[in-house]
Amino acid sequence: MSTAIIGTLYAGATLGAMLAGIPIAFALGAVALVFMLAFMPGASLDTVAQNVYEEMASITLLSIPLFILKGAAIGRSKAGQDLYSAMHAWMHKIPGGLGIANVFACALFAAMAGSSPATCSAIGSAGIPEMRRRGYSGGFAAGIIAAGGTLGILLPPSITMILYAVAAEQSLGRLFLAGIGPGLLLVLLFAAYAAWRFRREFAMARAAYVTGGAEHPILAEDRYSMAERFSTLPRVLPFVVLLTGVMVALYGGYATPSETAGLGGLLALALIAAIYGVWRARDVSPILIATLRESTMLMLIIGMSLLYAYVMSYLHISQAAAAAIVAMHLSPWLLLLTILLLVVGLGFFLPPVSIILMTAPIILPPLREAGFDLVWFGVVMTITMEMGLIHPPVGLNIFVIKNIAPDIPLSEIIWGTLPFVILMGIAILVLCVAPGIALWLPDLLLPSTK
Repeated sequence: MSTAIIGTLYAGATLGAMLAGIPIAFALGAVALVFMLAFMPGASLDTVAQNVYEEMASITLLSIPLFILKGAAIGRSKAGQDLYSAMHAWMHKIPGGLGIANVFACALFAAMAGSSPATCSAIGSAGIPEMRRRGYSGGFAAGIIAAGGTLGILLPPSITMILYAVAAEQSLGRLFLAGIGPGLLLVLLFAAYAAWRFRREFAMARAAYVTGGAEHPILAEDRYSMAERFSTLPRVLPFVVLLTGVMVALYGGYATPSETAGLGGLLALALIAAIYGVWRARDVSPILIATLRESTMLMLIIGMSLLYAYVMSYLHISQAAAAAIVAMHLSPWLLLLTILLLVVGLGFFLPPVSIILMTAPIILPPLREAGFDLVWFGVVMTITMEMGLIHPPVGLNIFVIKNIAPDIPLSEIIWGTLPFVILMGIAILVLCVAPGIALWLPDLLLPSTK
């Protein structure tokens, strides 16, 4: 049987298993085992456990549960609400300042937690009700939080970046640094849209009020004294110190990524114990249980994805697919466009973890041959996968928002997120024109040894 036929069967079986509703980890593992039985020597089954263990015995992957611990410690305390309150107090006079405050709160929380759903839940649980109370439309409020939450997989410490570093065999430190510039670019684009959208909704509300309608909540003006503003800072500063300390330890060369993750987790636990009194067993156990559940789920997906990729490689499916892409003799930019469209399509069905581990063996060799910097591409691919977090039918962040704001119709949430999908597309175009936005910081602090 030809490699093309085997590859087609492999892809079809995978799609069928996922459409049948089988959890991703079990779907990938089951398909890999079936094809090992059908097309590989019988003795290969004896090495399944060994292969999975060897693939996962990576010091880089060790940082994932530790970063999850850090995110759970922050996400299950009142840190998100305190961070949001401080941002709102200082930015309320800016047109759309409440929405912009939520964008910046999402960015800072994402940089501490490294998780998109955790960012959505922590900031959205406080931000969405407050925006709704002050007259923001449901779709606008939901879109801000859903899009802001996606920054969790771009800004360091990003779990998605960790997996890409393993799959692409790239420096994790350079990838973390490369995500900072594009992350700030997205923050500025989101904030600019929030200000524009607020002005539009404000103008519509004022026009309705002038013509005899009821006064809309969006027309109300908040006032904070300087004393009230400064009173919000003490509970935020420790988390800024946490973020700064972790970054200095990592990029200053004082600790490896895994050591930094452990340091961040311990510091986060110490801070919530000192600031919020979260130190008793009944308070800490939900944090540890949530960490264990998310880590187990994620590591199981990673292990099965690696087994899936191993079978693809053994059967020469990934090599044949990469060779077929190269044989098309596409120009470098057309090749990049084709691959990004593939990632967008996969984003309709799969989370970023599976997309990276399943596609890396196929798409990275042609991109490397075409001359693209794989660190830069990692950032571009991450932004593309961010789109998948806020576009249907999967759109994980959409369902997180629906869970914390059940009064907002799902259709309204989806329409509210679409402008942010467009903004992410604009950010990708900007990075294609000016790749230095992603690469200047890693080139400055961690020059490539290639």
